[in-house]
Amino acid sequence: MAKRTFSMLETFLIFLLVLMTLITVALLSLLFITSGTIENHKDSGLPSTQSSPATIGSTAIQEPAHTDGTTTTQAPPVVSTPEPPLFQNFSGYHIGVGRADCTGQVADINLMGYSKTGQNARGILTRLYSRAFVIAEPDRLNRMVFVSVDIGMVSQRLRLEVLNRLQRKYGSLYRRDNVVLSGTHTHSGPAGFFQYTVFVIASEGFSSRTFEYMVTGIVKSIEMAHRNMKPGKIFINKGIVEGAQINRSPSSYLQNPESERARYSSNTDKEMVVLKMQDLNGAELGLLSWFAIHPVSMNNSNHLVNSDNVGYASYLFEQEKNKGYLPGQGPYVAAFASSNLGDVSPNVRGPHCINTGESCDNANSSCPIGGPSMCVAVGPGQDMLHSTQIIGRIIYQRAKELYDSASQEVTGPLVAAHQWVNMTDVTVQLNSTHTAKTCKPALGYSFAAGTIDGFGSLNFTQGTTVGNPFWDTLRDQILGKPSEEIKECHKPKPILLHTGELTKPHPWHPDIVDVQIVTIGYLAITATPGEFTTMSGRRLREAVQAEFATNGMENMTIVISGLCNVYTHYITTFEEYQAQRYEAASTIYGPHTLSAYIQLFRGLAKAIATDTVANLSRGPEPPFFKQLIASLIPNIPDRTPIGKNFGDVLQPAQPTYRVGEVAEVTFVGANPKNSAENQTHQTFLTVEKYEAASASWWTVHNDASWETRFYWHKGLRGHSNATIQWHIPDTAQPGTYRIRYFGHSRKQEFLKPAVILPFESASPTFQVVTAW
Repeated sequence: MAKRTFSMLETFLIFLLVLMTLITVALLSLLFITSGTIENHKDSGLPSTQSSPATIGSTAIQEPAHTDGTTTTQAPPVVSTPEPPLFQNFSGYHIGVGRADCTGQVADINLMGYSKTGQNARGILTRLYSRAFVIAEPDRLNRMVFVSVDIGMVSQRLRLEVLNRLQRKYGSLYRRDNVVLSGTHTHSGPAGFFQYTVFVIASEGFSSRTFEYMVTGIVKSIEMAHRNMKPGKIFINKGIVEGAQINRSPSSYLQNPESERARYSSNTDKEMVVLKMQDLNGAELGLLSWFAIHPVSMNNSNHLVNSDNVGYASYLFEQEKNKGYLPGQGPYVAAFASSNLGDVSPNVRGPHCINTGESCDNANSSCPIGGPSMCVAVGPGQDMLHSTQIIGRIIYQRAKELYDSASQEVTGPLVAAHQWVNMTDVTVQLNSTHTAKTCKPALGYSFAAGTIDGFGSLNFTQGTTVGNPFWDTLRDQILGKPSEEIKECHKPKPILLHTGELTKPHPWHPDIVDVQIVTIGYLAITATPGEFTTMSGRRLREAVQAEFATNGMENMTIVISGLCNVYTHYITTFEEYQAQRYEAASTIYGPHTLSAYIQLFRGLAKAIATDTVANLSRGPEPPFFKQLIASLIPNIPDRTPIGKNFGDVLQPAQPTYRVGEVAEVTFVGANPKNSAENQTHQTFLTVEKYEAASASWWTVHNDASWETRFYWHKGLRGHSNATIQWHIPDTAQPGTYRIRYFGHSRKQEFLKPAVILPFESASPTFQVVTAW
């Protein structure tokens, strides 16, 4: 083999990588006061990590004195929350729905999903929401909560804190076994809510603001659903969705047995499952659906927080049902939850070399000129926002058809089963004579390559099955050598990061993982802790369904609910694992991960079917780490230009616009992350129309509207501008309008704690006309 030489560019990149790594290691040593300190929430209660309390109408919030921006509060006694009056003599369920804001920071924080350095938040396209569904039997003794959250994934820390707060308020009503938290997997939400080191590094630190905002939003949505419970019925429907997805690793899919592939008409799961919820009078309450699609229509050049394609589907459905309400408001709740989306992309035009236009749909997703960084898949639209809306509308329209025609009622008892499992040490019974074991976590070379939806920053290639001496040596010098045991266990994966053997400052990946099934009559929701590929999801569904049938529960409908409770990257089939594309390299517990999950979920299904859930072991409880790396981005005071105030208009709108044009105003701004700490205002912007009859202004859009954009432009020494755009829709009525800006500034006086002060302003008025 010829000796590998490096170009000047590669040498420079390698030097930068080594330098960045050394700096990171040094910072880790400085930032940690007590490395490895953990707390078991069963024994002592989970610590509540909170920013300073915010109340509507407050004028200032004093900043905590802790260096990591957190305070720890003592767990209060359980507070009993009354439920609506009990109503038992009916056929159906008690149903409650709730929706709450969980957006978090929209500036000075990485976006979670692509792990691209520099892809930080610089504003907002849409708010992120937690959508909760509480379902209980008529006597309310058995119940479950399903929450779909507009975030990249649910972290273990997030779930543990949510469960802790629910326990403090409701006692044993909502527990680890009957609460399911699922992330939609938008790649345009803020990071910073994790505790394992790999994700903390990807987030560029832990954000107490965002963590608290998300926890509060999730809990609030559950509280709303709890209060809103009323007798009702659930109907189910299923149907095929066309034109919204492709398989982004088709060569890996082809590794699966031909006889197995022949049973399916597509290399993606096209079926959508829809639950329609209504009260006993037929009034509509909500929709909950599952469909396998990656919310990556917004690519890694995006800097605006948003909920991507499935969020747009929710927006369309809720706007239709909540007529007269602003986005994010109204009683009706529509959630589009994730499923086995591991190898599924919405970028339906497929991968092409951006420099030549030729297809790069090959095993390595690489171009003849430029390599893998030139191979990019694009969606059906003119740009990423247009593609987001096209895919979201396809999902919405099919869901609406299935929802409107749903007539099969879901009936039967509610049962929940849950275990914590040490996924690094599961013995898998492959057949009557052979067993295998899962591995300590590790990431392969192709993990660093990224995908056709977002390639990696270094020149790694998908499908790599042999390590590179340079990268191996660099890893060994910085992090230590991986053991022979972990290398042997993960074969044929060449290990880039042996995360299961790295424990400083905290473990780099989780060992303890949730497995959970909740049944509503003949519907079983399998809460999976990661991203199952298409065929992995099919095998899991089939195995769980067979286990139910073997034990007397036939004709069960099995739903794969993705990214639930704790994030463990991807789960491929054993055959797909051999090809070592991105998804396989990110299957962190080794080649038998899927077999282990199938075995574990079959155990839960059997326990439910045989009424032996009470005999299931709880399993080893996960840790909750106390000290985490705080964000390296400092909190600095906001400043205005001389002679200006926060909110002053720097660039006004034009006097007149037609529908279809973009109204734009630029203001003297302040850092939007302050608004995640002091929530005096519930929006960064409003578009308002003047009504002469009442001599008042009426809000027609807020920052949850897909017609608005809020851009934050960061300057030097605390100076910044905020630009608000309104993309005027065809439905806009002629008249007089204005744009308002709501923000919070950070004020810091010498030797005094910082305070956060709200401000608001309005643009000069402008006219909207239908034609010149």
